Amino acid sequence: MSTLFSKGLRPGLYAITDNTLTPPNQLVSAVESAILGGAVLVQYRDKISTDIERLRQAADLQSLCQSAGVPLIINDDPELAKRVGAAGVHLGQSDRSLTEARQLLGNQAIIGLTCHDSIELARQADRTGADYLAFGRFFHSGTKPEAPPANKQVLAQARQFQRPITAIGGINADNGAELICSGADLLAVVGGLFGHQDIEFQARRLSQLFSDHHPLFHSHS
Repeated sequence: MSTLFSKGLRPGLYAITDNTLTPPNQLVSAVESAILGGAVLVQYRDKISTDIERLRQAADLQSLCQSAGVPLIINDDPELAKRVGAAGVHLGQSDRSLTEARQLLGNQAIIGLTCHDSIELARQADRTGADYLAFGRFFHSGTKPEAPPANKQVLAQARQFQRPITAIGGINADNGAELICSGADLLAVVGGLFGHQDIEFQARRLSQLFSDHHPLFHSHS
């Protein structure tokens, strides 16, 4: 694996949970299906549950992900990530600073940062030591309809930073290939994965896009 990837990160499907699509009683089984289908990274994203519920759900997901060997990322909440022993945290531009999160979680934590459509934000994230850079939205997103649109060219431009690149926003098995070909290492998928009855099948379809199109899968052929 290239030096680009460390801390258990690798190219592939990045499954992101959503309360409306994965209610608490289905959360663990939904994520398990995504992992069985090939998800290489999982993010627990929950903006509405109580702290106690979020702690329980995050702890349940952490034990699932740990036994599956897949890193669990917590959205926007470094303290929760620390409490459950998650692999790391994903921060938006308006969340806690990366430096603070790094102090709390340590050097081994995976910290990803939202860069929207901006190479300048990516440059700052690179300088402060983000482990991956996230860009988007690339297509219409039901989860974040208000997010500013991003151009695929930003993915290729971001390769200069030599960090894993995540694409997010309206991605599914039918439109994901063009983003991988443009430079994405991870496809962060919410509705295009958890919005389906057969989550494992969609995860397989999304994971197959990497086998077909990501350079690391072809570097030995």
